Amino acid sequence: MAARKPVKRIETEWHLQPVARLLPLDENRARRELSEIADAAEEEGLPRLAKFLGAEGTVQDLLAAVFDLSPFLRDAARRRPGILDQLFDADVEARLIAIGEAIGKAAFTDSVSETSLMMELRLCKAEAHFLIALADLAGEVEPALTVRRLSDLADACTRAAVDFLLRDAHGQGKLELPDPENPARQSGWILLGMGKLGAHELNFSSDIDLVVFFDPEAPAVTDPLDATELFSRLTRRLVRILQDRTEHGYVFRTDLRLRPDPGSTPLAISEEAALHYYEGRGQNWERAAMIKARPVAGDLASGAAFLKELQPYVWRKYMDYAAIADVHSIKRQIHAHKGHGEIAVKGHNVKLGRGGIREIEFFVQTQQLIAGGRFPELRGRETVPMLGQLAARGWITADARDALTRQYWFLRRVEHAIQMVADEQTHILPDSDDGLERIARMLGFASAKTFSEAFRASLQQVERHYAALFETAPELSAGVGNLVFTGDVDDPDTLQTLQRLGFQRPSDICRVIRGWHFGRYRVTQSAEARERLTELTPALLKGFGQTRRADEAVMRFDEFLAGLPAGIQLFSLLQSNPALLKLMATIMGAAPRLAAIITRRPHVFDGLLDPALLNELPNRAYLSARLAAFIEGDRAYEDVLDRLRIFASEQKFLIGVRLLAGAIDPARAGRAFSDLADLTIEAALQAVMAEFALRHGRIAGARVALLGMGKLGSRELTAGSDVDLILLYDHDADAEESDGNKPLAPSHYYTRMTQRLIAAVSAPTAEGVLYELDLRLRPSGNKGPVATHVDAFKKYQRQDAWTWEHMALARARAIGGDAALCAEVEAEVAAVLALPRDASKVMAEASEMRALIEKEKPPRDLWDIKLIPGGLIDLEFLAQVAVITGQVEAGRRVTATADILARLAPDFVGADIRQELCDAYRLYLALTQMIRLCLTGVFERDDVPPGLSDLLLAVTDLPDFGVLEAHLKETSRKVRKDFDLLLRAGQSQQRAAVPDRIGGDDATGEDQ
Repeated sequence: MAARKPVKRIETEWHLQPVARLLPLDENRARRELSEIADAAEEEGLPRLAKFLGAEGTVQDLLAAVFDLSPFLRDAARRRPGILDQLFDADVEARLIAIGEAIGKAAFTDSVSETSLMMELRLCKAEAHFLIALADLAGEVEPALTVRRLSDLADACTRAAVDFLLRDAHGQGKLELPDPENPARQSGWILLGMGKLGAHELNFSSDIDLVVFFDPEAPAVTDPLDATELFSRLTRRLVRILQDRTEHGYVFRTDLRLRPDPGSTPLAISEEAALHYYEGRGQNWERAAMIKARPVAGDLASGAAFLKELQPYVWRKYMDYAAIADVHSIKRQIHAHKGHGEIAVKGHNVKLGRGGIREIEFFVQTQQLIAGGRFPELRGRETVPMLGQLAARGWITADARDALTRQYWFLRRVEHAIQMVADEQTHILPDSDDGLERIARMLGFASAKTFSEAFRASLQQVERHYAALFETAPELSAGVGNLVFTGDVDDPDTLQTLQRLGFQRPSDICRVIRGWHFGRYRVTQSAEARERLTELTPALLKGFGQTRRADEAVMRFDEFLAGLPAGIQLFSLLQSNPALLKLMATIMGAAPRLAAIITRRPHVFDGLLDPALLNELPNRAYLSARLAAFIEGDRAYEDVLDRLRIFASEQKFLIGVRLLAGAIDPARAGRAFSDLADLTIEAALQAVMAEFALRHGRIAGARVALLGMGKLGSRELTAGSDVDLILLYDHDADAEESDGNKPLAPSHYYTRMTQRLIAAVSAPTAEGVLYELDLRLRPSGNKGPVATHVDAFKKYQRQDAWTWEHMALARARAIGGDAALCAEVEAEVAAVLALPRDASKVMAEASEMRALIEKEKPPRDLWDIKLIPGGLIDLEFLAQVAVITGQVEAGRRVTATADILARLAPDFVGADIRQELCDAYRLYLALTQMIRLCLTGVFERDDVPPGLSDLLLAVTDLPDFGVLEAHLKETSRKVRKDFDLLLRAGQSQQRAAVPDRIGGDDATGEDQ
């Protein structure tokens, strides 16, 4: 490589001097990127910036590293190098003040329109966003100032949009503002910032939570009867101004779901209706949310008056311990996680994970709810000042205050770094080495290793204090109450205690527990086991009561005990590990599918005793190693099939437990369930082929490939999924029959062998069923042979296949068999998918198929997530149509619906709609995985186990079931709108010939 020419180091008046020293991932690439930005500056007529960037110095080193580590900031600097140039004339603080002033004036220019305002706000926000990030990464400011700056920016943008809308309504005669130059005053339009916006604690890529109220008697309101419609319409326009993506980007994603009963209320609610709701129906999570509420725009005086009137609801005068149990349940954050080993850094959720930001915030809020009514100084919105107040009043120690403050700001810096990479609202650390190295360097660490050590230590410190805080906090109850299970007559006080704990049939429960104490099961025949169980019983009953399906939970636990060979170790573990006890209660009360597994195979529960369980990711290598060990040795054919069933059942349970506990997300669970199916079905195939050959021999040149279709192909299986397969074979052209004692012609040989495979996988044995196999997606469906020659498959796909079969092929993936044939089949699938097609014809046929499914198999209700308009089928059809019409960005072929949606071509779908579709798929996947994990039947909206409701809220990070339903309804509406826009709007008028053979889970099948 040629030596670089010496470059002059420049001393400059550039007004940002780095405190931090960041290292790029690639020094040469970083310098090239800085040079490209210098070229962009030259083209923009900014010679001093171009010269400055071409020199050497600490500032240039910082910028090169920042732009190498953050593609988002690099691209922003390329597009608008003038932002950097401005720092020759003013520092970041001065620029932010100037930008704030420009935003404040934006609504008042003579020529302002909604379009011009949207552009102005986006340009201002982009510059401020860039500068805030740059100052943060440079170490020029503390994270406390970064979050304040981001919050002030959101305030300013929201106020500008509100001022414009009020003046516009005034101009149209819909409002009569007392002072159009100060439009918000006495307008009656109240906008409360909630969550991190309300607390001035926004993160870098945060959305903003707003709750909108109005005063119909305000001076500006001309017609109180029309006020709901007027302010709801203004609110809808406000959201559009702030969050719609244009060529200039977006301002802030805006969320209105924290308003009262969002599924059935308008976007703007009158003050009177809101107060009536909170006082009569308000829930404790809404009280907790109101702690951080702050008037951010509109009629600030009315907003402050409204919050003052709401104070008796939020801040109760007595020590409100009873409400805290409810808050715990809703927030799902009372896990001390003792005894579960090392914390995994890769893939850790900095916000919601163990030792994360939410644990610190939640403790503060809990103490505020308990004591804020009596101590006004505990009513602040911001987390760190409230830690100080808690210490001042003796609720926590000074050491706890200092440690939690230090770790809070460290974790907030980590959160910002994650989001600054690509301006994505995520809180999850990358699970790749390169990704983690990038975050480490953005935070000033020399390597991912040193960052991981510091990060893990931080989480552990938070966990330690968090657990200690709740141990030293006042008891939430005076004890469970009287529980006596001796003799054979029910104790009246015990019956009352059980009723109070939530049991509907206390006498039956007494009888069951007396059976435990009488040693009627093997597990309780020793005196020590009975003693341990007696000590555990109050905590067990309390845990089962909290599932709100207490009777069912106890009966399932009783069935579980009946099958256990011994219990001392289990009872001791449950007694010393509250998190595991809660998990057991959740399984028994909310997850009948998992409860059935451990009832049938109690030894499966042994897997939970492994301290590494929640930290070991169940990836393919992990499962493959365990399967090989489980079936190794010279075993009889039937023994292999039984062991495959045992292994699959146990691993499904353990994957499910990881999902329940939040150790893996729904997408990773889908991949794990699919890897498990790949490995066990491949092992079954090998066993079948070997067993079949003993009698019928082998065919010359024989090769077999299993093509996974549907959710197996896309690696999106759930705990209850069927498996869609196509078996393909090949052999020497001149092979006439097999060489065994009972020879068979090739077609007959593979038909028989495939039938044997179906039986091996799907036939019930003493150990149950491995998987239900569905082969209807093979060429010619049920009318064709169960095994297909690879040449016949190729010919069929190129000459005879229907459009829907090519759509189904978009998810096809070779999962087992001969490696060379698998590669050949994969290549053929890719070639068939790439064939030229009439896109409008494909879209027309796909639309008609969707309409046919909707007509012949209408959804049961909103929770029929697969079949609802705008549900999973719509998303899968969109992805599959995109694949076969070439509307997916180039790159390695992917089969997962989520991956395809993320790579939809820009000329097919805009970035905002693509994001909408990806977000919808994540929501549907999360709900589907959890529902299928817990239930064996359909989801009955009016009979949902409350524990399952909590799990659904946990996996979607939503506060309330009504909010979740409103979100699901709104998401499906958007998806159907996007489906119509993309597939139905421009399609041709020809009608598709839709066959009656649309099999498997790609169309009307039951698998979810």
